[in-house]
Amino acid sequence: MSTNTTDNARKVTTIRLSEMKQRGEKIAMLTAYDYSLARLVDEAGIDVILVGDSASNVMIGNPTTLPITLDQMIYHAKCVTNGTKRALVVCDMPFGSYQGNSKEALSSAIRIMKESGAEAVKIEGGSEIRESIERILTAGIPVMGHLGLTPQSINKFGTYNVRAKNEAEAAKLLEDAKMLEEIGCFALVLEKIPAKLAKQVAESISIPVIGIGAGSGVDGQVLVLQDMLGINKGFSPKFLRRYADLATVIDDAITSYISDVKSVDFPNENEQY
Repeated sequence: MSTNTTDNARKVTTIRLSEMKQRGEKIAMLTAYDYSLARLVDEAGIDVILVGDSASNVMIGNPTTLPITLDQMIYHAKCVTNGTKRALVVCDMPFGSYQGNSKEALSSAIRIMKESGAEAVKIEGGSEIRESIERILTAGIPVMGHLGLTPQSINKFGTYNVRAKNEAEAAKLLEDAKMLEEIGCFALVLEKIPAKLAKQVAESISIPVIGIGAGSGVDGQVLVLQDMLGINKGFSPKFLRRYADLATVIDDAITSYISDVKSVDFPNENEQY
């Protein structure tokens, strides 16, 4: 599927993602958490940048996504929007900022939009958080849903295994996906579910469905940038394809720098004033 240069230069919006699904053009999405990498990702032509609560793991070193705060998410999202011109920037709403209190959910979403410059928020969950999503949508804030493996619920599930393998859970997921479309979400992320079910969901709703570990039958894909670049080597799920080995590149560069400093090879005569 080819698109012309002018179209590629256009700012990506929620409406444009819908148009991409309608014409069968796949949506490419990656995470970013800082200005420098967001700028590179954006200039490479990515469609959507997700400021994921995975920043809790990748940037802070927490074992789960639960500890990251709303203030920290706003900080990372602001860094990303400062480096982004074309991509649609979506910010995760962190654990505790929307569950069980729709007024707090709206307040959290408004803070993200006003203080970070992000263009949409992403929320984990289905029918149990319907009220929160509806209240956010009433303020004109675009919402991306997230079903399947929802990392913020890790203590409930107790495992990061594939979700919705049994009939009852699969039926609820499909029902929740239709509900999210019905109330006005502009897109949906499906994480770590059977490919057959993900394809069924994508074909059952008109909004774009982005997969991570959900097979190729969806409308687009998302990966964590540090995982696909090979910076983080401690995480190797089946769905992850590494497109580079930056951990080795970085290690070699730093090792060379240390050696050059110790041997007084750096700086040389051309590198001093």
